[in-house]
Amino acid sequence: MKIGDTAPNFILKDETGEEFELYKNLDKMILLVFYPKDDTPVCSSQLSEYNDNQEEFRKNSIQVIGINSDSSKSHHDFCTKLNLKFPLLSDDDKTVSKLYEAINIFGINKRKLVLIGTDKRIKWTESTFSFKFIKSKEILEKCKSVNSKEMT
Repeated sequence: MKIGDTAPNFILKDETGEEFELYKNLDKMILLVFYPKDDTPVCSSQLSEYNDNQEEFRKNSIQVIGINSDSSKSHHDFCTKLNLKFPLLSDDDKTVSKLYEAINIFGINKRKLVLIGTDKRIKWTESTFSFKFIKSKEILEKCKSVNSKEMT
């Protein structure tokens, strides 16, 4: 999967059990945030940092969506604990994670970001080691760079 490819559509349940379909939510760009595990130190820091910067993401027409193989119940508890203001999707059989090449050699979710444009195309993607994450400021700078390239 590379920049310019059409992002595969999917339907997954969020932390409340509601279905989320990618293509029905592309009225703004979507940032898929694949992460290893709910309620772990680095994942908690990452999602809290993104949550704290939701206004900046909104100003840039970006909807943050977390995904991993934990259950909707686990996501609900995690969202409640961190007071997250964006959905966490349960990919319990890892089908979507595999489609987006977000599974490591041990069968666990990678820490990977995928930005999808309103045209269903992948605009940017990046993976990091499981013990670190890309901060919101850097993500927003990359997104602005992607947008400016598309305007020219």
